[in-house]
Amino acid sequence: MSGAPEFTIEINQNPYLPMGGHEVHAVAHIQASGPPTGVRAGARGAEVIMVDSSGSMDFPSTKLKAAKQATKAAIDTLRDGTLFAVVSGTGMASMVYPFEEGLVAADERTRKEAKREVDKLRARGGTAMGQWLLMARRLLEPHKDAIRHAILLTDGKNESEREQDLAEAIAYCEGVFVCDCRGIGLDWRVEEVRKISTALLGDIGLVSEPADLVADFTRMMQNAMGKSVADVTLRVRTINNARVKYVKQTYPVIDDLTARRTEVGPNVGDYPTGSWGGESKHYHVCLEVEPDEVNPGGKRRPCQISVVLPDGAGGLELAKAGVFAQWTDDEELSTRINQEVAKVTGREKLANAVQEGLQARRDGDETTATARLVQALELANEAGDEHTARLLGRVVEIEADGTSRLRNDDDEGMMIIDVESHKTARVGPPIEG
Repeated sequence: MSGAPEFTIEINQNPYLPMGGHEVHAVAHIQASGPPTGVRAGARGAEVIMVDSSGSMDFPSTKLKAAKQATKAAIDTLRDGTLFAVVSGTGMASMVYPFEEGLVAADERTRKEAKREVDKLRARGGTAMGQWLLMARRLLEPHKDAIRHAILLTDGKNESEREQDLAEAIAYCEGVFVCDCRGIGLDWRVEEVRKISTALLGDIGLVSEPADLVADFTRMMQNAMGKSVADVTLRVRTINNARVKYVKQTYPVIDDLTARRTEVGPNVGDYPTGSWGGESKHYHVCLEVEPDEVNPGGKRRPCQISVVLPDGAGGLELAKAGVFAQWTDDEELSTRINQEVAKVTGREKLANAVQEGLQARRDGDETTATARLVQALELANEAGDEHTARLLGRVVEIEADGTSRLRNDDDEGMMIIDVESHKTARVGPPIEG
């Protein structure tokens, strides 16, 4: 494991429960501290760039031009030896470089050849993102020892295949590679692309100005090159009749992982966390526990949380920490709210308010949309989340007399809020309530 990150886990919780209480909340801060090179011995990256080349990329033509420039910038960012391919996405998926299905190692010659082929891309046909993903899977699946990553760029709706086809393709790609997604312009569906980025443990972003795409692609590829270990799992082992109610990632994005549990033994389950470099991720674990009737005031450890790397039977445990519970009749202790738990539950509440407001707007219910987005603005202000508050201020307006209304003319603002609502800002005090 030379060159792999060193993991640490810090548990934030209030272990005290009222007598008869059943619910334990804990936030696990997991930190990976890796070497500057970002590559562990024996591992290398495997990258697939999927470029939307559908007909709509020519309207305006600056979109396809920017996509070509961004793809070439990403190719230039590849570290020597990284395996890579470029795929053109239309109503089907086709190889841009190399010419046959497969990956090639990045070096001066292959980068030059790949960029020359990218320059030849022309806009045509429809959009079938499921086909693009299946191509990426075929390319990446054989390279099980590599850190496998893909970038998907689109500008439109997935109109050339059934919704079920895309869902099946996403499911087929889960666990094979991480995929970061970008939408260019304002004609794509955030909820559609988010299904891809969420399932494949990647990031989602909106690039409204084509000129900004080069810098964005370069950052994405630099981040991918900084990963040093893949397929890390969060292992939750419950003890003493405890049960997992839910597990959510809360930083850097909010993602409910509960349904993605893999059973690995009695009372032991693994949850995917993707690839890691030198970075921090946070997880909210909620447990249902049974009170200790024999020793009501005793301290118990109903759960152990660990970071595990697949490595033979049972995996290699990289770090571990315990979650505790202690019943008390001291109301001051049992009602004390841990700040980190309050912060993440508040941020989840804020994200839910945004999504409910946007969905109500899509459904034509402007009254509910306004109420929920105003609530989200109030929550963001309470949390000191200036970034989210500023975004929400673009689309909701509160008058001096307290009345509020939607600014329905800012489609870009609505899309940005939709994209950003699941991303976590580490600012301000916790949101109470």
